[in-house]
Amino acid sequence: MNPLYPPGSGVAPPEVLKSLAGLEFMQRLVAGEIPPPPIAVTLDFNVVSVERGVVTFEGRPGAKAYNPLGLIHGGYAATLLDSCMGCAVMTHVEAGMGYVTLELKVSYLRAMSHTTGVVRAIGRTLHVGRRSGFAEGEIVDSTGRRIAHGTTTCLVYPL
Repeated sequence: MNPLYPPGSGVAPPEVLKSLAGLEFMQRLVAGEIPPPPIAVTLDFNVVSVERGVVTFEGRPGAKAYNPLGLIHGGYAATLLDSCMGCAVMTHVEAGMGYVTLELKVSYLRAMSHTTGVVRAIGRTLHVGRRSGFAEGEIVDSTGRRIAHGTTTCLVYPL
C-alpha cells in the first residue's frame, strides 16, 4: 500500500491520475466520477465548472475557518485560489503529467465572514508549457464583488 494514497482517503489512485489527461480528470471530478479531495471536504468547497484553461470552485466560508479576530482566515482564500489556479493549469497537462505549485501570491481586497455566503473562485491560465504553467485567479462574492486576487507559477512534471 502506498501511504500517499490510503484507501478511503478520497485521493485518486496514481494509476487513475497517470491514465487521464488533466482536462478529462477535472471533468470526471465535476461529474462526481472521481471523489473530491479531502481538502475540499474539510473546507466545504467544490469544483463546479471546468473548461480548458478555466476552472471555477464554489465555497461557503463558515465560522470553522475563523481567525482570532472573528473573520475567515486568509488561508481559506489562499487555498481556494491555489486550487482553482492549479486546476486550471491541470486542464492543459497530458496524461502521465501532473503539476505542483511553485509560487503563490494572494492579494486580499475584502474580508470574509460566515455572512459572506457562497463565493466563487475562478482560475484562468495565462500560459502553460511543457515544464511550467502560469495562472491567475479571483474570488468573488454572490454580487460579483472581488474579495481576493492571486497569481501562481506551477511546475509541470511527469507523474
